[in-house]
Amino acid sequence: MNKVIEVENLTKRYGNLTALNKFSFSVKEGEIFGLLGPNGSGKTTAINSILGLLKINEGKIQIFGKQMQPDAYDIKKDIGVILQNVAVFDSLTVYENIDYFCGLYVANKETRKKLVNEAIKVVGLEKYKTFTPPKLSGGLLRRLNIACGIAHKPKLLFLDEPTVAVDPQSRNNILESIKKLNQQGTTIIYTTHYMEEVEFLCDRVLIIDHGKSVAEGTVEQLKKQATIDEKIEVEFDEIAENKIAKIKKLPNVKDVLVEPQKITIYFAKENQNMTKLLELLKKEDIKANAVNLQKPTLNDVFLEITGRELRD
Repeated sequence: MNKVIEVENLTKRYGNLTALNKFSFSVKEGEIFGLLGPNGSGKTTAINSILGLLKINEGKIQIFGKQMQPDAYDIKKDIGVILQNVAVFDSLTVYENIDYFCGLYVANKETRKKLVNEAIKVVGLEKYKTFTPPKLSGGLLRRLNIACGIAHKPKLLFLDEPTVAVDPQSRNNILESIKKLNQQGTTIIYTTHYMEEVEFLCDRVLIIDHGKSVAEGTVEQLKKQATIDEKIEVEFDEIAENKIAKIKKLPNVKDVLVEPQKITIYFAKENQNMTKLLELLKKEDIKANAVNLQKPTLNDVFLEITGRELRD
C-alpha cells in the first residue's frame, strides 16, 4: 500500500519547550489511523505541523509523496480538516454552508451541486437542507460540520474529536458516516479521547506523549503490550479499608482502583487470579454483589502507557 503520510524526525520547539521530539510515523493509503495522546502530549502540534500551519525546526513531512510546505496548495486541495469546534455560518442553510465550503475547492456549479448532495446523504441531513445552524441540535451540527469538510471529496481527512458532546444516536450516525467515507477510499487521521471509538474504527493506532511516539500498532497489538492480563471488578454495598488492604496483597496484583461501592483489581499475567480472589472474599467474609472478569481494554493500555495523573 502507498504511504499517504510520511513523517520523519519531526521536531518543533516553542522557546525552551520541545513540543515534538524527533516524532516519526507513517499512514498507509486507505487506513483509518488513530492518533491518541493525553492533553499536552503534542498531538495538536503534530497535526498543525503536518498541515503546514506551523514552521517546524527539524524533520521531514511528505503527503502523497510530496514535500509538505505552507504554500503547497496542490497537496492541500486533496485534504479535508474537521476540527473539534463547529465552524459554520449561522445565517446560511445547511445546503448553503456545505456549498460554500465545497466552493473553496470546486468552482463548477453543477459538479458542486452533485458533491454537496452526496455529502448531505453521507451524514444523513437530507431532511434538514433548508435549516439554519441555530435550528439544529448538537448532533446535527456535528454532522453538518463533517459534511462541510468532506464535500470536496478529500483523499486525506483529519477528524479531531468529531463526537464530543453528542447524543448516542448522533454519535453512532457519525461513526457509521466515517466508516462509509473510508470505504469510499478516504484515508482518515482520527483523534479522540473515546477509546471505544478507536477500537471500532481504527486499523492502526499511535499513542504520542511528551512529543514522542510511545506505542504503535493495531488495537490487538497494543493490548498485548499491556503488563496486566486481566482486571476484576467487585461490587458491594460496603467494604472496610483493612479488607481492601488484604486484596491489594494478593499475588500478582498490580493496581487497585477504589470507587464508591466498587473496586477494580488489575492483575499481572498469571493463572488462578479469580480463584485466589474468590477464596479471599470468602475467607474475609466480604459480601460481593457482583464479581466481573474483564480483559484489558485499549483504555487500560492507554492509561498504563501515559499514566493516570490528570493533565491540564
